[in-house]
Amino acid sequence: MPKQRRCASKGRAVRVELPDTRRDDEQLAALAKALGHPLRVRILRILASHEGCICGELVDRLPIAQSTVSQHLKILKDAGLVQGEIDGPRVCYCIRRPALRKLKKLVAGL
Repeated sequence: MPKQRRCASKGRAVRVELPDTRRDDEQLAALAKALGHPLRVRILRILASHEGCICGELVDRLPIAQSTVSQHLKILKDAGLVQGEIDGPRVCYCIRRPALRKLKKLVAGL
């Protein structure tokens, strides 16, 4: 049976039908967890503002050590939001635009 809630502005019970969105909810929660640190959000903004991959520039643009940047990138990569490509002795990172579109769609569905 659907849950009933009181609408504060109208003072009457409202029947809410919720679609079965367990998979979407799990995906959104995982992506939100990956974005749960302001520096990871900043990294995504930096990557989203570039067409290609970024290597050492990320470290130069953030007030944290290279090892900490790498840890944040790993979390974003594990969530599927960024990808890394080996370029000689370093790894260049770029945003995964389909994953960003999926995140936007999941948030819009709230």
